[in-house]
Amino acid sequence: MLSGVRVLVADDDPQLLDSVCEVLKRLDADVVRALSGADLIEQLASAGPFDLVVTDISMPWMNGLQAIRSTRAAGLSTSVIVMTALRDPRIPAQVKSLGPNAAFLQKPFELSDLEAAASALVGPRESVTRPDLKGR
Repeated sequence: MLSGVRVLVADDDPQLLDSVCEVLKRLDADVVRALSGADLIEQLASAGPFDLVVTDISMPWMNGLQAIRSTRAAGLSTSVIVMTALRDPRIPAQVKSLGPNAAFLQKPFELSDLEAAASALVGPRESVTRPDLKGR
């Protein structure tokens, strides 16, 4: 379960965007959508912070890897899952260069693979209980 986890999902394919968001919502994540690399950057700035970003590579204006690299350059180390249908053998190494909190999914992938990658990157969250301050 990803209860309490805020996830930003970016993909210009509405059907895949819907599917990915639905899986994450079923895991109890709070999901925000982006339809392009530019929208991804805008959502990070206006609706962040996020615990996880799930992004496609091929999107209009700015691809997902460019968007994540720019956030890394700005000091944002949010966990990321990069997904693509591109068959470029350099892509796994490019994703790995984003750091240990980055995962790669080759399309088509099973939605259970998405669930496993998200859980591995952010793990299940336990609810934080605050100490009872009554009587102090």
